[in-house]
Amino acid sequence: MSEETNTSSDRRVVIVGAGMAGVQTAIALREQGWTAAITLLGDEPHQPYDRPPLSKSVLLGKAEGSAFAVDFDSLGIDLRLGLAATGLRAAEHVLDTAEGPLGYDVLVVATGAEPIGLPGAGDLPGVHVLRTVDDAERLRPVLARQQDIVAVGAGWIGAEFATAAREAGCRVTVVEAADRPLAGAMPAEVATHMVDWYAHSGARLLTGARVTAVEPGAVVLDDGTRLPADAVVVGIGARPATGWLAGSGIELAADRSVVTDDRLRTSLPDVYAVGDCASFPSARYGERLLVHHWDNALQGPRTVAENIVHGPEEGSVYDPVPYFWSEQFGRFVQYAGHHAAADELVWRGNPSGAAWTVCWLRSGVLVALLAVGRPRDLAQGRKLIEKGAVLDRARAADASVPLKAAVV
Repeated sequence: MSEETNTSSDRRVVIVGAGMAGVQTAIALREQGWTAAITLLGDEPHQPYDRPPLSKSVLLGKAEGSAFAVDFDSLGIDLRLGLAATGLRAAEHVLDTAEGPLGYDVLVVATGAEPIGLPGAGDLPGVHVLRTVDDAERLRPVLARQQDIVAVGAGWIGAEFATAAREAGCRVTVVEAADRPLAGAMPAEVATHMVDWYAHSGARLLTGARVTAVEPGAVVLDDGTRLPADAVVVGIGARPATGWLAGSGIELAADRSVVTDDRLRTSLPDVYAVGDCASFPSARYGERLLVHHWDNALQGPRTVAENIVHGPEEGSVYDPVPYFWSEQFGRFVQYAGHHAAADELVWRGNPSGAAWTVCWLRSGVLVALLAVGRPRDLAQGRKLIEKGAVLDRARAADASVPLKAAVV
């Protein structure tokens, strides 16, 4: 079957995954004029929901849930909950599910990512991850009891969980195997300024520490240290949830993401992939990107829908400026771009203070920006990154100068 424009009533788009990327793909298809059938599969029994509140308001009991305000019936979207995909037979255009085969004309893979577990501790009582609304519901009473909690991993989710746990009155120790927080996301000269955030919040941060065992009431580190732990929360990363595609013939990258082209098409005919499970080539940054953040799951579906409805030749290329935010230890942290290939770093403001920004340049061009408590820098910087703006270094380093005024 070709991917030419055709919205006749006998065609069906099947979307696997009812998180942000899947839901937004279904909505965008209707907005783009797709009038034919749309089936949306979610492996959880809950109404589709937003994930960022799980580590904040839902976890702290300030909200009962974070379901999307979407009327799927009025949009003509066939929502099937509690139904997981188990395999894909692309030659037959058939998706295998726990309830039997489901035919499709166009398939969208939006199965997101799954948390990486702590080796040997996955089934132990008192060991938690924070990925689903059920995870948050299980953790809510743990925080309410104000107990000793060990968080394994000082990445974004670890910092957000530690923030919530401290707000709930828990005693929190964060254990990080690397020599600094955010080791996989930020260079050392930036991350070092975030270390004190933990202590100022009352949390204890142990870096260069590896967990060797989890025992009842304790976590044991590789140096023999025993940390009291009524509960353990593991936040050591996530990987694309693509195991169900084994044997399908779809191309996966080394990181297990579904390999797509610049229009988010996979290696299989009539199959797209979007969100946390998919990597895409970025002409802007000259490399393939796998972006595990909310904004990517919001933006990518518009490209998928446009290319399904209008055909890839008349559709659009996906090459966004990645963006995410994090609320941790009383700070609003925002990041835009991709700094891996940058050759220069410019500071705006004092990184030991409450508000500061880091700009990454490549041959003078702004390619990424981290803003702590400076949302205006982020808003202006994101636009400048999209334009490929060259900055005057001296003016960019002057925090009193608007970033947009530092353009050469």
